[in-house]
Amino acid sequence: MSDNYQMPRSEVTLTIPIMPKILMPIGDATEALDTFYPYYRLPEDDYEVVVAGPEARLYHTVLHEIPPNPDVPWDITQERPGYHLKADIAFRDLRAEDYAGAFISGGRAPEYIRYDKDLQRCVREIAEAGKPIACICHGIEILTAANCIQGKRVTTVPKCAMDAEQGGATYVDDDVVFDGLLVTGRGYAENTVVVKEFIRLLKAAED
Repeated sequence: MSDNYQMPRSEVTLTIPIMPKILMPIGDATEALDTFYPYYRLPEDDYEVVVAGPEARLYHTVLHEIPPNPDVPWDITQERPGYHLKADIAFRDLRAEDYAGAFISGGRAPEYIRYDKDLQRCVREIAEAGKPIACICHGIEILTAANCIQGKRVTTVPKCAMDAEQGGATYVDDDVVFDGLLVTGRGYAENTVVVKEFIRLLKAAED
């Protein structure tokens, strides 16, 4: 065999499937567990999580809990620094037609990002298009601002019950509430059930 002989190359074409996109709006003080569980879990079922923020930059997440400290008890949630997460896109560049659904996490971020008109528009259009939405904890403030939970049954952390009712929803004091294509959870302890139901709704929408 000649020293110059080369084995013929086989042409291999790899087809990478396009994953449906899930919108995840965040901002500074987004709650870490609320956010990172679905952020890593949804791609396991072939969904691409697109993180959006007021700007496409790095954001601070936080840890929210009422610590069991009998010496100096807390009446409300204590906030401590968490990991960082980068937003892929700014709210102003969002297009609802690009997304198969939305996951709205909690923390303190919803208190201020809910005022963003582009975020309100995109979330409202996703809801109006009949696409699944999951929401945890303070995320209900975004759904209320987007005016897309009127007549819905929802749950949230109890201190946000009024936010839900001001958005025209009925607050239910349960851990998880299902209403059509909307699934809401009280807090990150309900993430497993909320994400499981959200994925079921996404899969059903694809059929």
